[in-house]
Amino acid sequence: MVIDRSQPIGPGGLNRPASPAPVRTAGGPSFKDTLAGVQFSTHAAKRIERRDLDIDPARLGRLNAAISRAAEKGARNSVVILDDLAVVVDVRDRKVVTAIQAQQGKERVFTNIDSVVIA
Repeated sequence: MVIDRSQPIGPGGLNRPASPAPVRTAGGPSFKDTLAGVQFSTHAAKRIERRDLDIDPARLGRLNAAISRAAEKGARNSVVILDDLAVVVDVRDRKVVTAIQAQQGKERVFTNIDSVVIA
């Protein structure tokens, strides 16, 4: 018996159409990143509202870009500095965990983070 090793083995066998690999341009955001938005935890949303912290669409765009950059580097929990605002972000879930104004923090100590992004 002769084994033909030039043909693929598995479901579909010889009739499987060849499909090219997906193409992604270097440096641009992935389609997933484009669709994914920033979420806010209940705690962060209450803190932002209670302290009247300004997160306008321009800042939100900068925050989204900062989270994408942190994700590209493999970060999991980051502090993102947006002018006078600091937010702690769970990068994998793209969720803001908490937010403070730089001048108002009591001790200004962040724990359980692995990166800082200045946006």
